[in-house]
Amino acid sequence: MRILNVIRSVDPATGGPGEGLRQAVQAAQRLGHRHDVLTLDGPDHVWLGDWPGTIHALGPVRLDYGYTPALVPWLKAHAGSFDAVIVHGLWQYHGLAVRRALHGTAVPYFLYCHGMLDPWFKHAYPLKHLKKWLYWPWADYRVARDAQTVLFTAEEERVLAAQSFWLYRAREAVVGYGLALSPDAQAATANDFLGLHRHLRGRRLLLFLSRLHEKKGCDLLIEAFAGVAGSDPHLHLVMAGPDAVGIRPALQRLAQRLGVADRITWTGMLAGRAKWGAMRAAEVFVLPSHQENFGIAVAEALAVGLPVLISNRVNIWCEIVEAGAGFAEADTLDGTVQLLRRWLTLEPERRAQMSACAVNCFRQHFHVDTAAGRLAQTLATGIASARAGLAPAARLPAPAVHRGAQERPTASASDPGRSA
Repeated sequence: MRILNVIRSVDPATGGPGEGLRQAVQAAQRLGHRHDVLTLDGPDHVWLGDWPGTIHALGPVRLDYGYTPALVPWLKAHAGSFDAVIVHGLWQYHGLAVRRALHGTAVPYFLYCHGMLDPWFKHAYPLKHLKKWLYWPWADYRVARDAQTVLFTAEEERVLAAQSFWLYRAREAVVGYGLALSPDAQAATANDFLGLHRHLRGRRLLLFLSRLHEKKGCDLLIEAFAGVAGSDPHLHLVMAGPDAVGIRPALQRLAQRLGVADRITWTGMLAGRAKWGAMRAAEVFVLPSHQENFGIAVAEALAVGLPVLISNRVNIWCEIVEAGAGFAEADTLDGTVQLLRRWLTLEPERRAQMSACAVNCFRQHFHVDTAAGRLAQTLATGIASARAGLAPAARLPAPAVHRGAQERPTASASDPGRSA
């Protein structure tokens, strides 16, 4: 198959979708498929230089909405050379442009939501949700309704997606998401990170590695860390990630007020061997996020055997808890304190066992080749239906490894000693 992926940006600083797409393109190539990418980044943007396939850059665009008059004409001129188009993300012009260009043509399009229909956003940002309601009926509702299939990374995401807007119709499939370890990831050692931060040698490192953002629960983590730091003078928190929204100064003031500023290291964004070295140097990964569709960094941690402490708002928490690869609690201060305390009271043997379980969990659920195979099957079925002029089924069945939210155990009821 030849597939065109349309995405607003593949800038790694914008979060997981860009890196996830990079990995998916490489996995599709290993299966013998071609996945081109159309982005609204500028052609001279540095992060396009090592893209692993053909990339078409129509930017840069000046508006946050990503509008460009060149997009629809480009799609109409070139879409016929592809078997299908995948739209990545909502609330940007590129989704509406794909529908406008392809609706009524022989080329089907698929929509990957990437967690952007999670109802958490309407509670956290009610004014923004009101704006989205004004946009939804005439734009992205139709983009989702007319897509051959709306794709989800986890069953939890699919269940939650229908709760954001009462006006919702879609043909759905859970195809998963995944990644593979890069050469840097496989070759990196703890010294690749500790060599840059020599004061951290000999410390017990708790690693936060994500964007600094309100929804990531950064403030909860700092407060919870302050609550447990007295239990071991060697405990140290590493806050690694870019600060695109400018909240780092406020977080640093919070740490100062709580008396733990000297026990937190802020590294900024980590990349390459330094990033993977941080995961090798840490004893556990922590992400008490209020909303996380998948969490590329969570899967990366599992891949290198790093157990994870996450909130039950990370949509893949159930698979992780059931595999014995980490703990999950509520996205509250009490829940985050409980995460840290549960980890700190484990015997060293149990921590080592959880490290092995983390690798097994990654291989079973989150390796990119597994997700690529499910995606290819879903695309092939949808393309065949579109070519035959058949109406797709109301909903494609989810893979057996995913279960409905009503069947999932509560995070606090999980057995911390259960192995994969």
